[in-house]
Amino acid sequence: MTHAFIFPGQGSQSVGMLADLNATYPIVQQTFEQASDILHYDLWKLSQNGPKEALNQTEKTQPALLAASVALWRIWQNQGGTEPSFMAGHSFGEYSALVCAGALAYEDAVSLAQDRGRFMQAAVPEGEGAMAAILGLKDEQVIAVCKAQKQVVSAVNFNAPGQVVIAGNTAAVEAAVAEAKKIGAKKAIKLPVSVPSHSSLMKPAAEKMAERLKDVTITVPKIAVIHNVDTSIKTQASDIATALVEQLYNPVLWVATIEKMIAEGVTTLIECGAGKVLTGLNKRISRQTTAKTLEQALETAA
Repeated sequence: MTHAFIFPGQGSQSVGMLADLNATYPIVQQTFEQASDILHYDLWKLSQNGPKEALNQTEKTQPALLAASVALWRIWQNQGGTEPSFMAGHSFGEYSALVCAGALAYEDAVSLAQDRGRFMQAAVPEGEGAMAAILGLKDEQVIAVCKAQKQVVSAVNFNAPGQVVIAGNTAAVEAAVAEAKKIGAKKAIKLPVSVPSHSSLMKPAAEKMAERLKDVTITVPKIAVIHNVDTSIKTQASDIATALVEQLYNPVLWVATIEKMIAEGVTTLIECGAGKVLTGLNKRISRQTTAKTLEQALETAA
């Protein structure tokens, strides 16, 4: 079995996440507490008790998702789980992948996650940016619908065949949603986020992130990480930093990332993080591969 670990991004968080696993593996709460010391608030308490609105604030969501993924990776290692051949993260999940691959120190990544969230929120005033999921159209149709709008809106997450997320100015996203429905989208719905991730509106955040990353030590990953901005494997620290900057305002090529893994011989995809969003997407991308969550993989290995 050639397996890969994949790490989810925003949208996978939920109040009470990993509570069941924490009952068996105290390292879960310990990993969150390690982050709390850096953030100066109780991240475990927030993730367990909410309120949901606070957990869903980008600057809090990202550290929480990082802690969840790293905690699960630590469980896998402690249980003697086999090392994956590849890793990849969906959007912010790339930071989790880089930590687990040994390229970024966990403490550095926690601080980066908080700052990345702040930079993103500051780039676009509250209410002026939006995202929406378009289901049932071809990629080219969604791209064409976005191009026809007057304000900024673009296809930003190619998540699965027939599932594309768009982002941009709120009015342009709403107009694109209406147009997508007109031309036959099965579903076109605005997402409960206030930041138009991966659109050109994120360039101010990317500029700040480029400066911020200069203070951080990045090393060559011990496990190959496929970057979702261009589906390449970077072997230079400077190239990894560039990819982290560019992913802020470029699309997440998730379908192409998974296809690259399959071409490299991966047969099993294990989602290392809260929820099972990626497992669902991966089943739609490829029926030839096995897609499971880390909890399911632990049960299989037991």
